[in-house]
Amino acid sequence: MSDDAATISWRKLREFADVDLARSFVLSWHVEGEILVIDIDLLLEPEHPFYEEPRPAEKACIRPAFIEFPYCDNVQSSEVGNGEVTEILGKLSLGAISDLVVLDDGRYAISGEFGTVSLAAERPILRLKG
Repeated sequence: MSDDAATISWRKLREFADVDLARSFVLSWHVEGEILVIDIDLLLEPEHPFYEEPRPAEKACIRPAFIEFPYCDNVQSSEVGNGEVTEILGKLSLGAISDLVVLDDGRYAISGEFGTVSLAAERPILRLKG
């Protein structure tokens, strides 16, 4: 993509079909080898194959999950700045996700209560826990 091309919303990525990232919450950030792992509470929409009716005290179907960015080699934060990936991730806040966009091939930005985190990596993988 060129600099003046529009970004691509997470809603258009097949990895995030039938979930709502904008109603999900980051629990932790860490690196496993060359993979950036974001531990989240993920809202599943009724069309998702693992959706279950919320219990009486719940308002939505929330499941623990990971967003993995393979071969992540560059992370920047609007709140923390630049530095080593593990150093930046250690300083990031947690909180609600507001957006995830593809900036161009291999570059992503995820934003929310933790600011905006930009990264270079392979296409994300969404994994439900257990």
